Amino acid sequence: MSNPIEMNQKTGEKIADAFKKKITIKDVLLLQGVIIIYTLSSVTAKFASGQELFSLAFFMFYGLEVVILGIYAIAWQQIIKKFDLSVAYANRAMAILWSAVWAILLFHNHLTLKNAAGIVLVMIGTIVINSDQQTHSAISANENEDFDGREEA
Repeated sequence: MSNPIEMNQKTGEKIADAFKKKITIKDVLLLQGVIIIYTLSSVTAKFASGQELFSLAFFMFYGLEVVILGIYAIAWQQIIKKFDLSVAYANRAMAILWSAVWAILLFHNHLTLKNAAGIVLVMIGTIVINSDQQTHSAISANENEDFDGREEA
């Protein structure tokens, strides 16, 4: 006789896996879009820091930052429905890339060789983690095609 707790855990895992969807390129791009929104809050913070403290412009940029973070929070809650949390958080490392893009385009900062190498390493790591998520999702989907709610023998 199997342990009832183990049976409930296995059934719960099967149900959770049955609801996971295959991760597509579109999903990854949407996740990156959410991360881009997050990095825009840093851009507005940078603009706010260039204003006189407590001036109207300071409060406008600060307010925009709060709005962007609110939008990000809602979008993040929706996007993590599709991803394992560990994969979603690993993708947040791509904020380094998007922050570098904003720094170059908006603030005319320079990208050093070390910065570029670090960004490339983060991108490679993110691609590896995403490919692992896609493989895991595909395996889970195949295992659950015949899922009918009964415990395996």
